[in-house]
Amino acid sequence: MMKKLRGRNLSHPGCLIGVTLGLTLGIVLAALLAMLNVALKADLLIWFGLTIGFGAIGWIIGDRLTSRYPALDEQVSIKETSSKGTSD
Repeated sequence: MMKKLRGRNLSHPGCLIGVTLGLTLGIVLAALLAMLNVALKADLLIWFGLTIGFGAIGWIIGDRLTSRYPALDEQVSIKETSSKGTSD
C-alpha cells in the first residue's frame, strides 16, 4: 500500500485516520461519561476535543512521513509498468 502513496502528501490520509479514530473514541468516551451523569456540555467538549486533537496528530504524523517516502525515480516505475504488461 505504501508504494501507491509514495510521493504523495500523507497529511490528508493521516488526518482522515486521526479524525475517524477521534470520532470513534470520542463517541465511546461520551457514552461512558453520559452513563456517569456528566454534563452534556462537558461530554460534547471532550468529544469535539478528541476529534480535533486526533485529526491534528494524524496530520502532523502524515506530514512527517511524507518526507520519509519520497517519489520513486521515473525509470523504476517505467520498468515496473513494462514488466507488468508483459506478464499478462
